[in-house]
Amino acid sequence: MHMGSLLAICFRVVLALCNLSFFQPDEYFQALEPAHHLVFGYGHLTWEWTNPGPLRSILYPALNVPCFWFLKAFGWDTRFPWLLIAVPRVVHGALAALTDIWVCQLTRKVLNDAFVSTTYFLSLTSFFHALSLSRSLSNSFETSLTTIALSYFPWDSITSSRPVSPRVDVRHCAVFAALACILRPTNAIIWVYMFGALLWRFRGQKCTLLVLIRDCMTIGLFALLSLFALDSVYYGKPTLTLLNFLWFNASSVSLFYGSSPWHYYLSQGLPILCTTALPFVFHGMWLAVKNAEPKPKMLLGCIVWTVGVYSIAGHKEWRFLHPLLPMLHIFASRSLVELYHRRPTGEPNGKPPHHAKSSFSPLPIRSSHLYLLLISVPASVFVVFFHCTGQIKVMSYLRSQPPDELASVGFLMPCHSTPWQAYLHRPELAQPGIMWALGCEPPLGVQNQVKYKDQTDVFFESPLLYMTNHFPLAVDPAYPPSPFSVSTPNAQFIKRLQEVELTSQSWDLGWTHEWPRHIVLFGALLQEPGMLDLLRGNEYAEVWKGGWEWEGEGKRKGGVRVWKHRPSVAQHRQDVEH
Repeated sequence: MHMGSLLAICFRVVLALCNLSFFQPDEYFQALEPAHHLVFGYGHLTWEWTNPGPLRSILYPALNVPCFWFLKAFGWDTRFPWLLIAVPRVVHGALAALTDIWVCQLTRKVLNDAFVSTTYFLSLTSFFHALSLSRSLSNSFETSLTTIALSYFPWDSITSSRPVSPRVDVRHCAVFAALACILRPTNAIIWVYMFGALLWRFRGQKCTLLVLIRDCMTIGLFALLSLFALDSVYYGKPTLTLLNFLWFNASSVSLFYGSSPWHYYLSQGLPILCTTALPFVFHGMWLAVKNAEPKPKMLLGCIVWTVGVYSIAGHKEWRFLHPLLPMLHIFASRSLVELYHRRPTGEPNGKPPHHAKSSFSPLPIRSSHLYLLLISVPASVFVVFFHCTGQIKVMSYLRSQPPDELASVGFLMPCHSTPWQAYLHRPELAQPGIMWALGCEPPLGVQNQVKYKDQTDVFFESPLLYMTNHFPLAVDPAYPPSPFSVSTPNAQFIKRLQEVELTSQSWDLGWTHEWPRHIVLFGALLQEPGMLDLLRGNEYAEVWKGGWEWEGEGKRKGGVRVWKHRPSVAQHRQDVEH
């Protein structure tokens, strides 16, 4: 194995294993939790899985199924529960390394060997790769698949005066592109541009054009039918999650999870993805246009097209642009190597770098530029090892508690603030109402979505009032299950929301809780009027605290706290007598 590939695999796997921070709930609830539910029979499935028209395919969570099944088969899930966390991380770390490995091949195709070492360096030291690439996020695997597909793209056919049929390359490219598209349907935006440009290039060769169209359609149809079969087996009914996913993201319901202005990806997305490499990215793009370099110009066109289409959607997130980051690194490399070979006067120093041959050593980056690029490394260390660690560590604390101590748990936090059974792995807490968290189901079937409030909204409007109305006056020391702790987002739930909208418009759906043995919350909740008195009055006391009090915003500030019911001796005697 090439040393660069081995280094990338080791680096990404170690980074995945050592990651202590919380980034996105989808890392757990759209990947690990469904796989855990499939193998062990328990775990939390979000509304995307239980909705009458499910949005999520089992394809990506299935990557974790062999890990869990293997541990279950040998009984290691109970003897060594930490392996349930570690083994999937090794898998996703190895998948992440594919981006580092194949971006080198893509650089050779678009530029040449002289730029490979710089692109590789940018990939390994990337802030956003450190934050996201090794996590169990579908966007991360999408990034690897997209990079591999682009590496197989027939770039030489774009530049040759008499293009030769690139059938073999197109087939390889189409396979990985199809996988990326069924994994994340929005990935098709990239391939509409790339394959559109390729077919336009062969518009004068009808036989070749028809063969390319046939190959792409065959591979795409096979991928689509495979996805349909896989999801139909999983859901027990004919299901094409791809269409449901696209419909939801094109609807106004997606705005429930936040909307951003049209310039979000330009003003926030690209700067976050590239950090201190951004000036070199723009300079590399300018060089590609100035020098009329056909391959980089086509890559630039793909980036502009994709960012433009994504900017039309209301709901935006940084990670949606993640598949573009390896392309952006190539442009940064184009700039850095060009500047490295320039004389102080600004003229190229001898032979232009785009005609040069180079190995991985020495790294063709000026010292001043290197220092600028390395500024992001401390930020990477912080977001991997120190940022929002309480939300992960609290699950380790709960897992360490004996079963008789961890009788029940309630999470009074914004929904999906921590991992769930994939990190806890406690079957005794799988019964409904024993371990629960506040819900945040979207306004499915609701016409006026602006006025809609989910359970989390209702709770945080007035936490004390919610707990007064939805909890009993006293704690039952038997800690029975909560009868109706959270709504189940099924057909009945949608019907109920529609009835509420037409009648009372009170989005309090009458949830009913029992006091749990343990309560997990953010410290900010304790600042709410009357909350401390209520907890202490019911004989709860803080037993664990993690994370930084200053990090987070709004409801998520104050670190993560665990409060435990500790009845007094007198109360305990009274309970025993009864």
